[in-house]
Amino acid sequence: MKILVINCGSSSLKFQLIDSDSEQVICKGLCERIGIDGSRIVYTPEGKDKITIETPMPDHNKAIELVIEALTNKENGVVSLDEIGAVGHRIVHGGEKFTKSVVINDEVIKAIEDVSDLAPLHNPANLIGIKACQKAMPGVPMVAVFDTAFHQTMPENAYLYGLHYSYYEKYGIRRYGFHGTSHSYVSKRAAEILGKDIKDLKLIVCHLGNGASISAVKNGECVDTSMGLTPLEGLIMGTRTGDIDPSVVEFIMKKENLSVAEVNNVLNKKSGVFGLSNELSSDFRDLEDGYVAGNAGAKRAVDAFSYRVVKYIGAYTAAMGGVDAICFTAGVGENSGFVRKIICDGLGFIGASVNDEANTVRGKEQIISSADSKVTLMVVPTNEELAIARDTYALCK
Repeated sequence: MKILVINCGSSSLKFQLIDSDSEQVICKGLCERIGIDGSRIVYTPEGKDKITIETPMPDHNKAIELVIEALTNKENGVVSLDEIGAVGHRIVHGGEKFTKSVVINDEVIKAIEDVSDLAPLHNPANLIGIKACQKAMPGVPMVAVFDTAFHQTMPENAYLYGLHYSYYEKYGIRRYGFHGTSHSYVSKRAAEILGKDIKDLKLIVCHLGNGASISAVKNGECVDTSMGLTPLEGLIMGTRTGDIDPSVVEFIMKKENLSVAEVNNVLNKKSGVFGLSNELSSDFRDLEDGYVAGNAGAKRAVDAFSYRVVKYIGAYTAAMGGVDAICFTAGVGENSGFVRKIICDGLGFIGASVNDEANTVRGKEQIISSADSKVTLMVVPTNEELAIARDTYALCK
C-alpha cells in the first residue's frame, strides 16, 4: 500500500509518500508560505533531483492539489491517484480522548476541534489538512496520529499540576506532552538495537531540536515527559523558555506594558537559546561555532540548555528507579556530538560514560557509550513519518 503522510502547519505542509511493504520513501516534499506571497512547493521524487515550483497557494486546499499534482504528473510523478491507499495525518493535540491512532470520521474531527483551544496554533491547521485531503481524495481512508497519544500512559501523579483540581475537571488542564510519535518510535527502535524486550527496559528519550522534550519510558510505556499542557513547558528550546516561574509572566507584562498575546510571543518566539545568546541564533550549529570561538552568549545558552537536559535525565532516572539506556534523537540529538558530549559529561553520577570517537557520529544509529559505562548511551535517529505510515497501514490494511 502507498501511504501519503501529511504534516500540516499554519503556513506549511510537509508530505511523504511511503511504500508500506518496503517502508521506502517514494517522494517527499514541503509546501511553504501557504497564504503568503512567495509560496512554493519543493519535492524530491525517489532517485531524482529536488524540484522547486513557485506558485500561488492561497490556502491548504490549493496546497493539497499541488501535492497530488506533484505525485501524479507524467514527467516527475511517482504514483497514480488510485494507488494512494490511505493518508496519515499528524495531529498535535488529542487531549485525553485519544490514547492511540484512529481512523478519521466525523466524531474524530469533532473531538480534535474540541481540544483546539489547547493547541490553537496547530490543531486548526491539522484539521484544514484533513478536510483538504478529504475533498481531494474522497473515499480514501484517513488516519489521525496524535503527538499526545504516547504520553497518555502517564500516571495521575505525573500529569497533574498543583492547581486546584477543579481546573483539571473543568478545562482539562494537565500535562499532556508532545513529540509522542518520535518518543514512541525511538524507544521501540532502541529496544530492537539492544536486542531486548522493551517491556524489560527503562529508557530515557531525549528529543533535542529547536523544539525539545524528554520522556521516561518504563517497560514500553511513557511514565513522564517534560512538555506540558502546551509545548512551552520543559527544556529550554530554540526560542521557547521552557520551565519558568509563572509569576514572571505578570512581572514582564507590567514592566514592559505588554498584552497577553505580546508576552506569549516573548515566551514562545524570543526566548530559549535565542534569547539567552542575546539573539545570536536559535540554531545550535551557530551556537556551537560561537561556543568554540569564545562567544559568551553562545556558551551561556548551550550550557543552560545542556544543564536542563542533565537535570531532567536525573529526575527521570529517579522516577523510574534507574535507567538502562539514554537515547539522543532529533536535529541536535542526532547530529551534534558537541552538545551530546557536554550532556554526557554531566551524567557521571549515574555511571554513564561517553566514547568520544563513537560520539562523532551524525544522523546514524550508534551506541556512543564507553565499554565501562553503566548506562548505554545511544544515537537513534527519529522517523516520525514512518511511524505515522505504520500506524496508518495497521488501521487501513
